[in-house]
Amino acid sequence: MKQDRLPGQTTIAGVSTRHDSAHLHVSGRAIYTDDINLPAGALHAALGMSTVAHGRLRSMDLDAVRKAPGVVCVITAADIPGHNSYGPILDDDPILVTDLVQCVGQPLFAVCATSTEAARRAARLATVDYEPLPAILDIRTAVAEKSFVIPTQRLARGDPHAVLPGCAHRLSGSVEMGGQDHFYLEGQIAAAVPQEDGAMLVYSSTQHPTEVQHKVAEALGRHAHDVVVQCRRMGGGFGGKESQPALFACVAAVLAAKTGKPVKLRADRDADMIMTGKRHDFIADYDVGFDDTGRIQALAVVLASRCGYSADLSGPVNDRAMFHVDNAYYLEHVDIISHRCKTHTVSNTAFRGFGGPQGMVVIENIIDDIARTLGLDPLEVRKVNYYGSGNETAARNVTPYLQTVEDNILGIITGDLEQSSGYRERRRAIDAFNATSPTLKKGLALTPVKFGISFNATLYNQAGALVHIYTDGTVLLNHGGTEMGQGLFTKVAQVVAEELGLPLARVRVSATDTSKVPNTSATAASSGSDLNGKAAQAAARTLRARLVAFACERYKLEPEAVHFDNGRVVLGANGMEFAAFVREAYSSRISLSAAGYYRTPKIHYDRVSLTGRPFFYFAYGAAVSEVVVDTLTGEMRLLAVDILHDVGRSLNPAVDIGQIEGGFLQGMGWLTSEELCWDARGELKTHAPSTYKIPTARDWPVKATVRLVDLPNVEDTIYRSKAVGEPPLMLAISVLLAVRDAVAACKPGSRPPLIAPATPENILRAIESLQREPSAADSKAVTA
Repeated sequence: MKQDRLPGQTTIAGVSTRHDSAHLHVSGRAIYTDDINLPAGALHAALGMSTVAHGRLRSMDLDAVRKAPGVVCVITAADIPGHNSYGPILDDDPILVTDLVQCVGQPLFAVCATSTEAARRAARLATVDYEPLPAILDIRTAVAEKSFVIPTQRLARGDPHAVLPGCAHRLSGSVEMGGQDHFYLEGQIAAAVPQEDGAMLVYSSTQHPTEVQHKVAEALGRHAHDVVVQCRRMGGGFGGKESQPALFACVAAVLAAKTGKPVKLRADRDADMIMTGKRHDFIADYDVGFDDTGRIQALAVVLASRCGYSADLSGPVNDRAMFHVDNAYYLEHVDIISHRCKTHTVSNTAFRGFGGPQGMVVIENIIDDIARTLGLDPLEVRKVNYYGSGNETAARNVTPYLQTVEDNILGIITGDLEQSSGYRERRRAIDAFNATSPTLKKGLALTPVKFGISFNATLYNQAGALVHIYTDGTVLLNHGGTEMGQGLFTKVAQVVAEELGLPLARVRVSATDTSKVPNTSATAASSGSDLNGKAAQAAARTLRARLVAFACERYKLEPEAVHFDNGRVVLGANGMEFAAFVREAYSSRISLSAAGYYRTPKIHYDRVSLTGRPFFYFAYGAAVSEVVVDTLTGEMRLLAVDILHDVGRSLNPAVDIGQIEGGFLQGMGWLTSEELCWDARGELKTHAPSTYKIPTARDWPVKATVRLVDLPNVEDTIYRSKAVGEPPLMLAISVLLAVRDAVAACKPGSRPPLIAPATPENILRAIESLQREPSAADSKAVTA
């Protein structure tokens, strides 16, 4: 992988190797936050939650809570010694409500007791009186009443409203998609242990230890250096543990400070799902003009998302949705309006893809509608709209936010996948099947992915790492990234082993710790390996340079004569074990510890104009999905999927393929089975596995082919690899469009109004609507 690699040198990075904790996961010995042994006398906490969507607190009687068996302490907002807020950007997320309740499940008070059961039972004994207020619960109402958590944004290029009337064809419509619960296997949890002189040690299941550190310090009225946050691993995160773990950590820390005892707060599944944010659900209304080939000439689209009662991360989530309305397609004249709607529901938050999937679903539905209106294969319409297609290639490579697409390989990916999947032959076979099958209908779709990699907020594109070499030749690595099962620790360890020429077993990664690597960014935006891999590489290269300089001086060699490989140090014609060599270096007082730092180059972004280069590069991919739908029951089954995905030069192909498979299935769950249902009172009714259907292994198709594109990243990332966390999720849009294709077969020429998730109920509604509506060629289409 390294530029200076010698023929025959052992390769560590770029090789499939098992997840560093795989043996612990399967044996049940992996230590999560709930498994950490706390000091004697540790207490357990629970939260008392609101039962109304919107209202003012008239009174809150907690006497029965305080008198309940095992209860040691009860706190309200008045007991928070510092700042009562855990909002990541705006101060609109109180830790505990003071006066105004804004959603069902909002924390009102906290109780700690001698056991988890005692605390949870006690929390139910409160008597709360509310003054009810009108509640806004859905997107359309919020838009009508101009209820927004932050101001509306607009991204425009060209003059679409002037161009639209002159287009050969014009079409309008709506796209609707639901939210998604993170459903991490390990729920929200934190444990706080008081230290001397007012300091606090916090164990938190969090993707953002530094943010938890800062919020806990603020809540306690202390400074950042008084709080240490540690996280060895999470049992899943998916964005749900980016901003919202701060609530649980703050409550545990305040209780620990008040009682002087360790306090653990672990939400049960129902409470977790009721009180935590989800993926934003979206509605989009569009007006598009296009020519006879389906090429988009002008597009105006209004996005509106349900943000919940507070801003949380809705600003950057919705920005990214705007930045991915283009997906793989050049939009010369475009107007994108983005409403960030305030509703009296839980505050929605980061979720794998961070708004990008919602923007892509919108444009893919528009492309599909254009194709069905013109009677064309949607794949042909996709290809004619790709960036770089046509004679004016250079001009057709600029995004609406004015970043030039310089690394586009979608033509290669699409051509390969179209051939390898037998797309054309399968399309003909499916058409023939549908013509003779009145009840079962099959559908097929090939959809692309172009996903920008980097944090929208430029300041977060930086990372640090700390590497220690011990005198027995082993290495301890610490970096700012967090491990949530995605294999980040494994990949970064491979980088350090590669740089120092060591077997991977010689490198150990310690828990993410704010006292070791400070001011870390969240492990999010698919940037974990990019940022932390480069930071760890910088630290390892600093150490290697020191050791090479020492060897040159001691053994009178030139630098090119010193190499590290497979646990040995080559010293010209001689050599020795790495452990013996570092003992010599230590004896000569050579520092064997180094910090590394990295910041992403080239990126810049103007938040006012929404233009610049917000992304270092793009990750690409495509998927072909084939489904069958029972038109009598609405049931759907994924029959086959073919995936070709771009990860650059993979750091670990086994881990990357696992991420692609998992991301695809999670995306399929969002778009087909996972339905969040609130009632008229604003209560979430799908808050348990019995009512919320995530995909399982049984939903994986019998025929599945997953391949990696073997092309290096054109940008100087860690060993020319690419991010793999989020982009694969959007490959599942092919499943939604395949279902739509199957439904459309019930009435050729139609544009089914299929809402995501495409549950059996929504599929049946779409089928039934086809009997009442004219075909796509006659509906809402205007031909000049």
